[in-house]
Amino acid sequence: MLRRHLIASLVMLPLSFAVPAFVPSASAADTVEVLLPPWGTLPKAMTDRLAAETGTALDTQTLGWDQILTKIATSMIAGSPPADATEVDWSWVGQFGAANWYQPLEGVVDAATIADIPSAKLFVFNGQLLAVPYANDFRVLIYNRDHLKRAGIAAAPTTPEQLLADAKAIKAKHISQYPIALPLSASEGSATAWYLLTKVFGGELFNDQFEPQFVKPDSAGYKAMAFEVDALKSGLISPAATGLKDVEVQELFKKGEASFDLAGWAGNVAVYSDPAKSKVADQVAAALMLTTTGTARTIGLPEAVGIPASAKNKGGAKAFINWFVKPQNQIDSYQTLGNLPTRTSVLKQLNSEGKLKSGDVILQQATLVDPLFKQGTPVWYPQFTSAVSSALNQAAKGELTVAQAVAQIAEQAQSAMQP
Repeated sequence: MLRRHLIASLVMLPLSFAVPAFVPSASAADTVEVLLPPWGTLPKAMTDRLAAETGTALDTQTLGWDQILTKIATSMIAGSPPADATEVDWSWVGQFGAANWYQPLEGVVDAATIADIPSAKLFVFNGQLLAVPYANDFRVLIYNRDHLKRAGIAAAPTTPEQLLADAKAIKAKHISQYPIALPLSASEGSATAWYLLTKVFGGELFNDQFEPQFVKPDSAGYKAMAFEVDALKSGLISPAATGLKDVEVQELFKKGEASFDLAGWAGNVAVYSDPAKSKVADQVAAALMLTTTGTARTIGLPEAVGIPASAKNKGGAKAFINWFVKPQNQIDSYQTLGNLPTRTSVLKQLNSEGKLKSGDVILQQATLVDPLFKQGTPVWYPQFTSAVSSALNQAAKGELTVAQAVAQIAEQAQSAMQP
């Protein structure tokens, strides 16, 4: 069963890697090879400090999220390490843990630090910590204050209905042609936005027996997808969204073309507020996630760094991970890359110093993060999320009805669960 899931996940992911970006290192003897996405690739000032403080130089390969998973899977199946330390997404834990691909990290990072990182529990498989979180990715509603003010809107919306009403008001006054920024392409970012909206509408994807809970028209998942499709048809989401990934949709907000980043990464509040990276830097604010129940639930999609079991320089990789999660380095990563710190103490420090953008909202939302799977991320997640992204994209394009799309997802999910 495990090998079938691993091979299936490879089939679903793009096999052509982007040209990697390498950071030259001083010498092979004290070099650590790391494989990370763009938002995990450290700027030169940080790598220089790492070398000065630890004697470790990074040889960094930067790839897209999907491409990293493909490279890890193909390398590990072939029996070779993809790097000394790599990205480990929350959604890969079941797959990697079942395959025994990663070095358990108990004792590698001290217990006090792990206790300061609540999302570390999402990277535990069979009682063993497989990776240490560096990016505290949970979702908030990010909005453009100026757009709301010009439309005569006094406060950020708190419900899906209010969001639609506000977006229509903004569009009617020609402030933004497509006020809601949301990805609808056949990609992971589109799938996770639907997962988030399922929480917004007060439901779960599966029950305790992993039975789909999103097929009936009165279910939260069904309502969430219908909400997305209706907003697109109403001209509140750009028709280009059916071909855009989440990072591309974010550019619409940074340019001032969208009023709401509906599935906004909490750390992106800092990026959007940076005049060097955003045209709307002085107009950005965050609000608690929309809700239909009165509780602003959200999802946490943290990212971590782990050490492949076959890594050549495990000692160097351990040194890098310990250095990466130190308070000052989490702060620098947040300020330069938008990675919201995973350490609770660091978040509180930044907020007390006035350096955490929309800090009170961020801290409040952090207490309302729900796991996507209460039982832990299942080994068949890659097949499930691929089914979601494909069906959602087809529904957005009008190739499937919402009823057909959710039925297709449920069928493929149940098929993926079979031994």
